[in-house]
Amino acid sequence: MTDDGVGSHPQYDVFADEFLDHARECFYNAHYDRPACLELLGEVSGRRVLDVACGPGLYAEALVARGAGVIGLDHSPRMIELCRQRVPSGEFHVHDLADPLDQLPDDSVDQVLFALALEYVDDRTALLRELRRVLRPDGMLVLSRPHPTGDWLRHGGSYFDARVIEEVWSQGWRVRCWLAPLERTCEELHHAGFLIERLVEPRPTAEAAAINRASYERLSSEPTGFLAIRAVPDPRR
Repeated sequence: MTDDGVGSHPQYDVFADEFLDHARECFYNAHYDRPACLELLGEVSGRRVLDVACGPGLYAEALVARGAGVIGLDHSPRMIELCRQRVPSGEFHVHDLADPLDQLPDDSVDQVLFALALEYVDDRTALLRELRRVLRPDGMLVLSRPHPTGDWLRHGGSYFDARVIEEVWSQGWRVRCWLAPLERTCEELHHAGFLIERLVEPRPTAEAAAINRASYERLSSEPTGFLAIRAVPDPRR
C-alpha cells in the first residue's frame, strides 16, 4: 500500500499488445463491462463520443459500429497506435488525464465513456470537472469502476479509507490503482457538477457461462466485479 498517488507513468504501455489480445474476448471485458457500458450509453448514432482512457480501441470499435463519431484519449502511446489501427475513422490522442483537456472546447461532445480507468487518476474531481466542461448540457457521462465491495473483500483494511495499492494481476501485469468507497466516487461526481442518473451492478452475459462457469456464477450473485454509473450535467451548476 502507498499514499503518494498513482503517478503519471503510462502503466499499460508495457503490456498494451498483450492487453488487446486478452481483452478482445475476455470474460470481464467482452461479456461484462463493455455490454454494461454500451447499454448505459444507449443510442450513439450520429453523436460525438469521447472515449477517455480508450485503451486498444475495443469500446471505440463498438461505438463506431453503432454509428458514433469517436475521439479517444489514452496516456499510453502504444494503446493509441493500436486504436488508430483498429478504428481508422476515429480521432485518437496521447493524453495524460492529469492534464486539462485543452484540445476540446466547452460543450463539444455528446457523450463521454470512461471505462475502468477512474482508479488510475489521482485528482479525479479535476478530471471529472473537465469532462463536465466538454459535455453538452444534454449529454451524459458513463463510467465504470471496480466494485468497491469487491476491492474491500480482496484487500481488507477500512472500506472507507481511500488509498493506493499495488497488485500483480494473473497475467503478471503489475499495476498501481486507487481503492475508494462508493461514497467517494459519488461525491467526486457531485463536486464536478454531475447528477447520477443510474447506477448498475452488471451481471455477465448469458454467453459468459460457457467461457468460465465459476466466474459467471460468482458475478451473478456477488458484488465482486465492477459497477457502472450514468451521470448527467447538473443544470443548476
